[in-house]
Amino acid sequence: MKNYRIATIPGDGIGPEVIPAGQAAVDKVAQRHGFKVEWDVFDWSCQRYAETGLMMPQDAIEQIKGHDAIYLGAVGWPGVPDHVSLWGLLIPLRRELDQFANIRPVRLLKGITSPLAGRGPADIDFIVVRENVEGEYSEIGGRIFSGTDREMATQEAVFTRHGTDRIMDYAFELAKTRKRKHVTSATKSNGIVHTMPFWDERFEAAKTRHPGIDTAQFHIDILTAHFVLHPDWFDVVVGSNLFGDILSDLGPAVAGSIGIAPSANINPTGDLPSMFEPVHGSAPDIAGQGIANPIAAIWSAAMMLEYLGEADAAAEIETAMEAALSTDATRTKDLGGTADTKTCAEAVLSALG
Repeated sequence: MKNYRIATIPGDGIGPEVIPAGQAAVDKVAQRHGFKVEWDVFDWSCQRYAETGLMMPQDAIEQIKGHDAIYLGAVGWPGVPDHVSLWGLLIPLRRELDQFANIRPVRLLKGITSPLAGRGPADIDFIVVRENVEGEYSEIGGRIFSGTDREMATQEAVFTRHGTDRIMDYAFELAKTRKRKHVTSATKSNGIVHTMPFWDERFEAAKTRHPGIDTAQFHIDILTAHFVLHPDWFDVVVGSNLFGDILSDLGPAVAGSIGIAPSANINPTGDLPSMFEPVHGSAPDIAGQGIANPIAAIWSAAMMLEYLGEADAAAEIETAMEAALSTDATRTKDLGGTADTKTCAEAVLSALG
């Protein structure tokens, strides 16, 4: 029987409320699919920062780089600046483990009504592929003359041929596994004069490396409009770190709620662990109330199983999710239902038999 060691970081806010739902779903399908999961829990969080001055210990990467995967709940809490919490935990994990491909599925699940009138599951089924370790989210920059009328802040974006080509190749290879075989590039080369024309050039080069894949390219401003007006146009969408981040929050909103949005931070080499997390964040405004939607955490856990090679188990969980979303009584309030976190999670487990 296979045994997987998962580094589990519940994190902040609703993270500790929804991560157990994903763990329970995985444990439910594990035995009948011939594997076991060992959940190694780490207390890395804003609470830890308040107590120690660090979001995670200095040797954090060494502690978890031998695990098969990482399962993360959420990062962030009032009183700890967002740039401190993210740059103290989430971003170092992504970068030091070279998880350069951030994968965020956008799918209108059965049982959910899209806020877009007249749209059904056949209209909303695409994946946002976000470059995850460079681009606009760099540490290069700074401030001078702070607190004076000469104060200035600079922030440098970093686009390398290596980093840009590999995320484009990942998107095209992903498109080859899908029915439509289509890749859309998000750009802004009419306004950002250096990095975005470079991005466009590398997209053109990727097209020649991957014949047989249909393509499109839109500036980010009109692309956001098309996500709302024409979600059926899209299959795989590739974007820079910033553009991919924005699009992969808009996408789930089109599909019903950010409370259902999963994500994977992938190191495709497999030499270091990949990380799986719900997109919704720590949501401190509802933390502790027991009303958070557990579907994003459960779906992220299913993505983790698929990454580990347990595709049949992952598919079972996704089917059970949709069963749990079939009635108002087992849908959470963000989806127009009446269920709390526990009720929705138990409905998924019940559907798993």
